Amino acid sequence: MSERFERHRQPWTSEEVGKLKTLASKGKGLKEIAKALSRTEESTRERAKIDGINIAKKR
Repeated sequence: MSERFERHRQPWTSEEVGKLKTLASKGKGLKEIAKALSRTEESTRERAKIDGINIAKKR
């Protein structure tokens, strides 16, 4: 059970933020970006909002 929260509340690295910007600019969806970064969708959405990054809404 402790493995599940291994990355809980970890600070974002500049490398992760760069990858977030790159994936968002390629038009990837929130779910796909979160999975690629091993982050939750909520965490990814919040970080994108802080940095002013627009994430495409997949329909």
